[in-house]
Amino acid sequence: MIMGKVCTRACRFCAVATGNQGDELDSDEPEHVAQVIAALGLKYVVITSVDRDDVIDLGSKHYAETISHVKQTSPATKVEALIPDFNGAADCLARIVDAQPYVIGHNVETVRRLTPYIRDRRCGYERSLEVLAKCKALDSNIFTKSGFMVGLGETEDEIFLTLKDLKKVEVDIVTIGQYLQPTKKHLPVKDYVKPEQFANFRKYGLDLGFKAVFSGPLVRSSYRAELIDAKI
Repeated sequence: MIMGKVCTRACRFCAVATGNQGDELDSDEPEHVAQVIAALGLKYVVITSVDRDDVIDLGSKHYAETISHVKQTSPATKVEALIPDFNGAADCLARIVDAQPYVIGHNVETVRRLTPYIRDRRCGYERSLEVLAKCKALDSNIFTKSGFMVGLGETEDEIFLTLKDLKKVEVDIVTIGQYLQPTKKHLPVKDYVKPEQFANFRKYGLDLGFKAVFSGPLVRSSYRAELIDAKI
């Protein structure tokens, strides 16, 4: 995770600290991240970040520079960028696309109906779909990925509708996992979804035409990300 440990947004499912950092981004971070990845000899890496609404370009240039440094230092390493929404700004998204990660991921997190109650008010279900659509339109050769949690009170029909919405914006890969309450201050779990239900979600997604669907109780947005090649 880059761009600090404090997020400017306060989603009710997330345990990352929230607030305005007010600090400049660490200009050495892109190079340092690349050095660590090279030293570890990683073949596949997922780079994610907090939201930085307190930075003029929302941190998009810094993020793109990190991707570029990794690709320059470790040309054989595949980079998955799990990005914030950057307020849907076309120029910010273009920077990420221009850096040419292997996968661009952005999570819708939950179904449309629950979005206002679960995500920060500055987030939005439609905005997330728009972000994914813009990334695909900018470069159709980059795989796009999204994920959401279950167990927050959504219905099966809403899950199927979310999958349809993601397919409409040409998302390639989907992850579906069980929500777990990180602390007592966060949203409680409404229900625990059975493994056979997760299997049903996966089948439905594959039938819709997604290249890969990771669906299970322990699945998270970066779950077994290195297996993408085997799935697609």
